[in-house]
Amino acid sequence: MTTHEDVGSALSTDGNGRPGNRVHHVRAGELDGHAAISGGTVGSKKLWMGLVENAPLSATDNHHHGESEAGIYVVSGHPVFVFHDGIQEVRISADPGDFLLVPPFVPHREENPDPNEPAVVVIARTTQEPIKVSVPELYQVKEPGTR
Repeated sequence: MTTHEDVGSALSTDGNGRPGNRVHHVRAGELDGHAAISGGTVGSKKLWMGLVENAPLSATDNHHHGESEAGIYVVSGHPVFVFHDGIQEVRISADPGDFLLVPPFVPHREENPDPNEPAVVVIARTTQEPIKVSVPELYQVKEPGTR
């Protein structure tokens, strides 16, 4: 087995291969804001991944991610994911090791009710860049072209 240290750490212009023809390694601490894998960081065409930390006693605004699905993995903390199922508000309490899926156009928000511990999650989206559309309430958003 052959190993090459640091191959693919970032997009290169040194002739070591096309960006789509190699494995990219983004080390801890090399994120671009929240983004680890995106069109801007490694040339991804269909995927965005990043790390998000929600401070103690914090909540995001109500939002959706447009046409993108969002997969979430809870690294630490105990975040709460809130959405409206068409009848009532639903609150999902998550723990480290849990996975969640947010379908396209589903308004939701993330909360961290813990007064001391941040909630850290890894997010993967099915678009190369993050989409976040703020909405005034959690009711289901109609997809473009539907009634």
